[in-house]
Amino acid sequence: MLQNENIYFFLAILPIVSFLYSSVGHGGASGYLALMALFSFAPESMKPTALLLNIFVAGISFYYYYKEGYFNKKLFLAFAVTSIPFSLLGGRFDIDASLYKKILAVLLIFAILKMLNVFGKESDKIKDIKLWQGLIVGAIIGFFSGLIGIGGGIILTPLILLFHWGKMKEAAAVSALFIWVNSASALIGQFSIGITLEKESFLLVAIALIGGVLGGYYGSKKINNQKLRYILAFVLIIACAKLMFT
Repeated sequence: MLQNENIYFFLAILPIVSFLYSSVGHGGASGYLALMALFSFAPESMKPTALLLNIFVAGISFYYYYKEGYFNKKLFLAFAVTSIPFSLLGGRFDIDASLYKKILAVLLIFAILKMLNVFGKESDKIKDIKLWQGLIVGAIIGFFSGLIGIGGGIILTPLILLFHWGKMKEAAAVSALFIWVNSASALIGQFSIGITLEKESFLLVAIALIGGVLGGYYGSKKINNQKLRYILAFVLIIACAKLMFT
């Protein structure tokens, strides 16, 4: 993994990605996968590595948002009941590398739109989520999270805001824990079929945590650096194009 000739450039960008994602309550898997695709990482190492990074960064982000009182337990449980087992199921699937790239490219579009604040508007009128809505949404996002190696926050957060199930920071808190449980479940699914983590993955965790801690702290309080998000969106667009057409 770390034999890549441009690895130092990758390591320099990694904490910036984790900072931006953590600041909005995300673990950053879609960003990590995009970076790994740009730097031509081995496909078999991308999914478990992204899930591992997600667990640590999303966990830190959740801690800060929870500490500020933004967590809605009822909203979280509505999705998590089905997302956890379906994420485990998705993690057990090993799909064709070409198909994997195409699905990831489509999911990156959600991350790009999120970074551009397309889903950034919140409503003063909050609606209670119906049980069947949470169960269906949780199952679908959970399965694709495990299948691709993301936590699902890039899909869940826009849906919470779109259907007015919660406010921005409430959505961030719920998404952070949602990402954590899905990533842990999917990683267990990976281990169950014999996938292992490379030792270098834990070095990436240490580096990503630098940005994750800062992002979670400032994001839960006041920061909203849109210029950096535009830069990340640009990087994601390049990665999306590479995945789609190569």
